[in-house]
Amino acid sequence: MTAQTGDAKRPNWGVTLLLCLGALTILFPLYLAVVTALKTPQELANSVFALPSTFRWQNFTEAIRLTNFFTAFRTSALVTVSVVVLTLITNSLVAYAIARNQHKRFFRYLYYYFISALFIPFPIIMLPVVRQTSAWGMDNPYGLIFLYVVYGLSFNIFVYVGYIKSIPRELEEAALIDGATTWQTFWKIIFPLLAPMNATVGILTCLWAWNDFLLPLVIISDPQFATLPLVQYIFQGQFSTNYNLAFASYLMTLAPMVIVYLLAQRWIISGVTQGAVKG
Repeated sequence: MTAQTGDAKRPNWGVTLLLCLGALTILFPLYLAVVTALKTPQELANSVFALPSTFRWQNFTEAIRLTNFFTAFRTSALVTVSVVVLTLITNSLVAYAIARNQHKRFFRYLYYYFISALFIPFPIIMLPVVRQTSAWGMDNPYGLIFLYVVYGLSFNIFVYVGYIKSIPRELEEAALIDGATTWQTFWKIIFPLLAPMNATVGILTCLWAWNDFLLPLVIISDPQFATLPLVQYIFQGQFSTNYNLAFASYLMTLAPMVIVYLLAQRWIISGVTQGAVKG
């Protein structure tokens, strides 16, 4: 018993070293991004790693002007909020229908059909999607919202179905005996019980829709509808890149999602773990 207690208190230096190396791979690029955003081009040319002699806040104001930052911010916010709300409502409904009817062949095949979409890389279907959205006039933020909701179905159904199966059916049977319809049972009993999974799906969808670059790049045809990741292209010239302004803009784009993640990371981890174990 004493030996076991001593082993428990002994630090695991191998794991600690790996954790330190993992933290450095995140903190070092972040340090470079911050100091580059606050330097002058001359200071950056002299030393990439040194701290700036004075903080050059003008880089941020210039980046806002060049990228038309607030217009792109409104577009990204519209797309992200709409995608999160529609995803939670529609994906949880589909998952509930599948989870409670999976003993039927149709719903069992439907479940595996959605799950199989997880293994199809987006570049394979990219060109047909671009042609179809353009033909249907969906090459705008509303088409982007629709595609995000549809493409999120496969993963979201995977985690929702596993969690819904863990909810006792007796709760729904009691509600039906009291006269509730299936629709009322879902919204008044099941949906509130999905709160941990809703938080997980909502946060992961939020991070995806906000940070995604490829789908807006191939779908959005009008520059006035560009999202924040797309407007970062303006700093990439044919022969040079303005790194100081580019990193200032990157930090402003990154900041909202870092705040969201720091506030909600415990729900992400716990929700994904519960869905994986109970699935």
